[in-house]
Amino acid sequence: MFTSQTEIDLIVRSLVLGTVALIWMTVLIRINGLRSLSKMTNFDFVMTIALGSLLAGAAQASDWSGFSQPMIAMAALILAQAFSARLRKSSDSFEEIAQNEPLMLMRDGEILRDAMTKARVAESDLIAKLREANVMDFSEVRAVVLETTGDVSVLHGEELDERLIENVRSDPS
Repeated sequence: MFTSQTEIDLIVRSLVLGTVALIWMTVLIRINGLRSLSKMTNFDFVMTIALGSLLAGAAQASDWSGFSQPMIAMAALILAQAFSARLRKSSDSFEEIAQNEPLMLMRDGEILRDAMTKARVAESDLIAKLREANVMDFSEVRAVVLETTGDVSVLHGEELDERLIENVRSDPS
């Protein structure tokens, strides 16, 4: 691709293609905005993983078509994410189709065992998340939510503003 010497070609190709692909991804993210690598939705999460995979593929390309295909695919994914975000913002029905609901795993100090079973979350994992959130006693916990991205949010303190959990499913069915 660049030279006739295999070892030099391999090094130069990796450095050049990896750098160009990284710059390309950075440009796409700057154009699309801060949302590009967020984990606000399951689509965003999958998009972040896919972009990383495409970046690696572009950096490892052995010919120009093997390089240009992931570069074009990165742009297509950014466009798909922008389109999806606009649809989600403008259409409640699309939002319902495209997005899972977060699930309540714990409420007012009580573990919701049915929800834990449905979400396949072990109690030891829940307790680890409580420790990460500096919870000292179950009675401090107002809610634990399994978010649509797989993250676990621990809400603890004296009071809980119900608006924080209004779109959280409390029954696991």
